[in-house]
Amino acid sequence: INNQYNYMTAKVESWGSRVGLILAMAGNAVGLGNFLRFPVQAVQNGGGAFIIPYLVCFLLMGIPLLFIEWSSGRFGGKFGNHSTPYILDSMVKGRLLKYIGVFGIFTNIAVVAYYCYIESWTMSYMFHSVMGTFTGMTQAEVSAFFTSYVDIGHSTTGIPYEAVVFYIICLLINTFILSKGLSGVEKVAKIGMPLLILFGVVLAIKALTLGTSGASEQFPDANAWDGLNFLWTPQYESLWDLKVWMAAAGQIFFTLSVGMGTIHCYAAYVKPKDDIALNAVSAGFMNEFVEVVLGSLIVIPIAAGYLGLDWVKENAGFGMAFQTMPYLFQQWGEVLSVVAGVMWFGLLFFAGITSSLAMGTPWMGFMRDEFGWGRNKGAWSFGAMALILGLPTVIFYQQGVFDEYDYWAGTVSLVVFAMLETILFSWIFGMDKGWREITSGADIKVPNVYKYIIKYVTPLMLIIIFLGSLFKPLNNDWSGNVSSLLSGSGWNLDNGSIIKTITHAGIHDQIAAATDTAQIAALEDKIFYLNIARFLLVGLFVFISLLVFIAYKKRVKEGRATL
Repeated sequence: INNQYNYMTAKVESWGSRVGLILAMAGNAVGLGNFLRFPVQAVQNGGGAFIIPYLVCFLLMGIPLLFIEWSSGRFGGKFGNHSTPYILDSMVKGRLLKYIGVFGIFTNIAVVAYYCYIESWTMSYMFHSVMGTFTGMTQAEVSAFFTSYVDIGHSTTGIPYEAVVFYIICLLINTFILSKGLSGVEKVAKIGMPLLILFGVVLAIKALTLGTSGASEQFPDANAWDGLNFLWTPQYESLWDLKVWMAAAGQIFFTLSVGMGTIHCYAAYVKPKDDIALNAVSAGFMNEFVEVVLGSLIVIPIAAGYLGLDWVKENAGFGMAFQTMPYLFQQWGEVLSVVAGVMWFGLLFFAGITSSLAMGTPWMGFMRDEFGWGRNKGAWSFGAMALILGLPTVIFYQQGVFDEYDYWAGTVSLVVFAMLETILFSWIFGMDKGWREITSGADIKVPNVYKYIIKYVTPLMLIIIFLGSLFKPLNNDWSGNVSSLLSGSGWNLDNGSIIKTITHAGIHDQIAAATDTAQIAALEDKIFYLNIARFLLVGLFVFISLLVFIAYKKRVKEGRATL
């Protein structure tokens, strides 16, 4: 018996305009991964060979997940639910299924805790670009600057605990904007997204016109076009490597912000008859434009233009944005280097903050729906939790706490939630009802083939990705391990698999191989800090689950629970 009431009349917030909603949704999707992770993943997985499976995964997994999360959010919003536990509760019967929605609050708080730290790097690097800190530095010195920065005992500006200071400032900015509600998020998206694209286009044009002018005695073959050609020329033999497909599928989660609960929350504020199909596609393709076009036109071509493609292939990594780009900008002259630094790190900041703001809305929506909390109370409590969880990622960055959060909250949690919500939507809520939700009020004709893709193909892909993460093969060599398994030689797990990661297998291997007592002690300390990180993450998940249970009891008492 469904005793839920329709709380639409009690809804106190809504989006000011469709443009604002789409920009906010696109801002949620367009994040640091578009510019920092995508080009690196492409380089590490065969360049042009990566683009093909990436686009296939976007069409078969990304778009379906966008449809699922937009339509689920709007459906839950009809019953006054603005966070995933009770959005799912409004869709499916069963007291336990709502707890799957805990992922949709947990992931956002856990991710924003360390994501804001990366955002604070962009703020700091903008500051240092303007101050001329990088002027005259060699590439090695710029790289060493980053190492010094994340060592909180060392200050690059004379500000004590500089990394902590910038982190707290960044978190305060996020919390203040969140306290203004949807209107605050919408205003930032309307300003931030156009600026992000403008900065990206200017830097991309500079990269495209660089050509061979950055070649030097050390790198005589440097050519920006080599970087671009590598990214866009498919090496078809790599398409048979499962590793490339797994990497492409994993990037979809990072790039579209699916499996987090933010899309559900944003869509819950859409009116019952408003379009969600075109909105989902618009936000999705805007993200793809930013990632595939702008993301591939900046870091890799500029780095290849000065350091050569071979250097890029060997050194491609997340840190290139901070450890390499400031040095490359210095080659443009004193004034242009400052402008480029502000544009590049400003672009990253806007990409980051439009995503981190979205992460606050599920908690705020949940606490308002279930416990009547206002915007200020919801926003500042979110900021406080992010600070408590996040400070260890700043203070113990070099002990691996940051990476531990990223692995469990920013990777595993996304896959698990996306897999479970897709199965719930397609098979328990039912594809017939789900399809009606997707197409109701749609301003576009959604191809009927997506009804079958969402029901069969997308869940299967997500199950494969989850099992692939659980049983990741040694050295990420999928083809070799499949052959090994078929020949009866067994399946060798990689230390990066979920099963091996739980036991800290990689660190234990390092301890076994180490001969220096100081190194062994440092590795043992690292395990201690990682276990503390896990304790905090599990504690957060249990805490949110308890709140969902209390909310359920409250709903039963008020006669509006799903029984």
